[in-house]
Parts: sequence; structure tokens; C-alpha cells
Amino acid sequence: MFQYKYLSDAHLKGFERYKYSSVDTSLLSVYVMHPFWNWCVKFFPRWLAPNLITFTGFLLTVATFILIGYYDYSFTAADEDENPIPRWVWLVAAIGIFLAYNLDGIDGKQARRTGTSGPLGELFDHGLDSYSAVLIPVYVFTLFGVTDLPPMRMFYVISYVIFLNFYLTHFEKYNTGIMFLPWGYDFTMWGVTIVLTLTCCIGPWIWREPILNMYSPADAFFALLVISAIVTNYPIIIRNIYRSYKDRTGKMRPFLEAIRPLMPLTGLFAISHFWMVFSINNIITLDPRMLFVCFGTIFSNISCRLIVAQMSDTRTDCWNSLLWLLLLVTGVSTFPFYSNFHVDFSANIELAIVYIITGISTVAHIHYGTCVVREMCHHFNIKCFQISRHSKANMLLFT
Repeated sequence: MFQYKYLSDAHLKGFERYKYSSVDTSLLSVYVMHPFWNWCVKFFPRWLAPNLITFTGFLLTVATFILIGYYDYSFTAADEDENPIPRWVWLVAAIGIFLAYNLDGIDGKQARRTGTSGPLGELFDHGLDSYSAVLIPVYVFTLFGVTDLPPMRMFYVISYVIFLNFYLTHFEKYNTGIMFLPWGYDFTMWGVTIVLTLTCCIGPWIWREPILNMYSPADAFFALLVISAIVTNYPIIIRNIYRSYKDRTGKMRPFLEAIRPLMPLTGLFAISHFWMVFSINNIITLDPRMLFVCFGTIFSNISCRLIVAQMSDTRTDCWNSLLWLLLLVTGVSTFPFYSNFHVDFSANIELAIVYIITGISTVAHIHYGTCVVREMCHHFNIKCFQISRHSKANMLLFT
């Protein structure tokens, strides 16, 4: 089942030549978090594989997502007079997200410490991060509920802010060859941790109180995300790509090749947005959580394929096969002439379609990730969750 080969010889040879290059100018990251992580990593045993640290952090993110979803699947808890979510849930969520964030920072330190840095570790790390991009925002959505933050606005936040911010960072690296780490990530993780902690200590009612008697916290949250992206992320990405062409330090791809990674992302945004707007049963209001998981899974698959292409210095895909399935489902769910054929396309049918496409996409994405990891482990003669001192990956050290 997992013997399928997604990687070509060009991919594998590109991974052999790959050298990690990054620039981190975040004051919080450079002066606070990295020294803290350098201290923390000393307490980790040297036999502990970095990928195991990465995966543990991701599992914490998933577990927190499931925990909050159990108590507030439909994002209605914030609208109740008596919030049904116990306060200990918010504390567990705060601890979980904080631990996951720190494990995500420590894994690279552990890799350098044990001499196991290599392309597999970076791909594994960023690939799981691309999935977390949809899980973590949902924690915050629960605080506001569907009244203050309607599902359609949630969709806009996830797609056009969270997904776009994450993807453009790797799009930037695809064209410059350098990972310019965004400032917003560290502040966001700290912000979510603090917000969840305050919710536990004070109560969720604080996120219902208007700011200056004018704006709801949900509006402030939405505005903060949009403004931070416009001010701290997009202009810097454009500048870095422009400079790489001007100074001839980047990949120097022709324009159509340079924007090629944007095509599958544009397809995801266009198709999913069309479905949400023209759904016969207004599906976004029926089960937004499952829809976010569906779109997040497809987004993660698109992102992982870009990361593979960017790290191996190969041509990225201009389309993703899962988009064909999404396009088919969108067509079925927005077909306006069912009544002419005396067909009752009920909400239950559309919900069933959502569950089916989410399941298929999840299985397909897990299959892709598992096969790619297996192929890389076989090529470099290493194990994903064990440290091998005599593997070829030890020769591919990060710079």
C-alpha cells in the first residue's frame, strides 16, 4: 500500500544537494526563544530522534483540536449563557499549544546536536506545520462562536490569511532559495497561549465584552490578523523576491515558472469559495469544522508538494489531483436545477459528501506523506524515528 513512489530521481538527487538556508530577524525568536530552546535541548537524551520530537508536538496539536471539538463541535459554546466548556479544557489547550510550539523549535536544535540534520527533518517539520495551520486557528474560533465570528468569516480567516501567510513563505523560498522566517509565527503562538490561559483563569465571557464599547473582540481579532499580514508579511515577501532577482541571488526563474506554485493554491481558494457561496444547503453553516479540516487537508497536500519541489530544486506542480475531487463535489453541491429533475438534494446528502471528501482527502494525504518519508528514508538509509549514526543523512548537515 505504501510502496508507491511519488519522488522522481530528480527529486532525490536534488535532496542530496540541498542545504538549509534561513534568515530569522524576529527579536522574540532571536533573543528569547532560541536561547530558551538551546537550554531546553540539553535535557533531551541524545538517542531521541528529532522527528519524534516534531511528531509529538503535532500530536499534541491534534489532541487539543479533538478535545475542544468534543466540547464545542459547532462553535456554539460561546453563545450559551452557561458556557459548557470546562475551564480545565482551556488550560489543557494552552499547555498543549505551548508545548507543541516549543517542541517545534527544539527539534532542529536536537538535530544539530545529534548530527542528524537533513532534508527529511525539514520536510517532516514543515509538512506537519502545514496541517497545523488549520487546526490552531479553530481553537480561537471557539472563543467567539458563530455569532461574533460567523463561519464564512472563519473561512476567510483560514484561507486568505492563515493559509496564504504559510504558503507564501514557502513560495518565497521556492524563488529565493532562502527561508525568511516570518515574525508573526512566534507572536501568534505566544498570543494563542496567553489567550487560552486568560480564558481559563478569568472565563470565556471576557471575549464577549466590547472594546471601547464599539468593537467586539472577534472584530479586533480579525482586523489584527489582516493588518499584521499586510504590514509584516506580504510586503517583506515581495521585497525579498524582488531583491533576489535584482541581485541575481535567487533561482532566477521566468515569471510564469516563478508564479507556478500559486496556481494550485488559487484553484483551492476559487473552488472552495464558490462552494461556500453557492452551496444549495448553505453548507458552511451546517458543519464548518469538518469543512475546515477538508480544506486544510488539501492545503497541506498542496503545501507539502511545494516544499518537496522547493527543497529538491525541481519544478513544482501547477495543479493538485485532490482539486479534481473538490471541483466535482462543488459542482454537485451547487447544481441549481435539481428541482427540474425532481431530485431532492437535501442537507444530509451534502453533509455526507463533506464527510466523504474529507475522508478521501485525509487518506490520500497520509498516503502521500508516508510514501515520501519512506522513499527518503530508503534513499538516505535512515529511519524516520530512530537515529542512525552511519547514515548518509549525517553527511547532509544544515549550514
